[in-house]
Amino acid sequence: MAEYQNIFTRVQVHGPYDMGVPLPRRDEPRRGQPWMSYWMGKIGDAQIGPVYLGTLGLMSIVCGVIAIEIIGLNMLASVNWNPLEFVRRLAYLSLDPPARRYGLSFPPLAQGGWWLLAGFFLTMSILLWWARMYVRARALGMGTHVAWAFAAAIWLYLVLGFIRPLMMGNFSEAVPFGIFPHLDWTNSFSLNYGNLFYNPFHMLSIAFLYGSALLFAMHGATILAVSRYGGEREIEQITDRGTASERAALFWRWTMGWNATMESIHRWAWWFAVLCPLTGGIGILLTGTAVDNWYDWAVKHAVAPAAYTPN
Repeated sequence: MAEYQNIFTRVQVHGPYDMGVPLPRRDEPRRGQPWMSYWMGKIGDAQIGPVYLGTLGLMSIVCGVIAIEIIGLNMLASVNWNPLEFVRRLAYLSLDPPARRYGLSFPPLAQGGWWLLAGFFLTMSILLWWARMYVRARALGMGTHVAWAFAAAIWLYLVLGFIRPLMMGNFSEAVPFGIFPHLDWTNSFSLNYGNLFYNPFHMLSIAFLYGSALLFAMHGATILAVSRYGGEREIEQITDRGTASERAALFWRWTMGWNATMESIHRWAWWFAVLCPLTGGIGILLTGTAVDNWYDWAVKHAVAPAAYTPN
């Protein structure tokens, strides 16, 4: 009788290296000798490599490195090139967009030009990586669901840093590069436009955010709960129903009143997760372009009560 395994007692089973399915003839070969990592095996597959980089992957990494170099060197310059101060204040350092007086023009490098250059190379890196994900999926005979999920996140990124500033006619509306400066921008953005919490698309985005977290947690917990019956081998369970699928389905019907299948739960989670940045991006795009004050909008449309004025 096999010992019962769970998330805390997982045994790592090492077989022959998996070199992957054959690639199309026009593709470059995968590179690097694969090897096993015990600690990577704790959170996923222990095998690392081989790696397929390709032209799109190489171009994406080059653009990403250029963007990070521009941001990092500007932050380092802001602390007088002191590496210790750079590390100590890293979370508070920023590379800011151009001032309002420059509009959509290209300002001097020290007045926001570096921000534009960093944004260009970072955007190119992200878009090239999206193209890489799409092309790799097609080359392997997969669906392109992962690429389109990534595109939903790219949509929100582009709305914040490019599309909305373009519609507002000013790059100063964009988000600065930096950890706490980014959070400060979010707070100021909400205050300047009447509290973003009254934005109905923000409400939808948060609902999909919490909903996707709940769905992923419930699905992950269900599969772990039937892992002793081979529940993690979902494809086999779909094509050859076994005790894991039967128990998981019975549990859901008993506790939730209905049953999600091993295929439908992934569609539910995919849509909930994708709709989070899609609706969030729509809400951001409407702010300042169509609605100047979300609290006034909410009062007008009976979403929020009018402010109480004592006699």
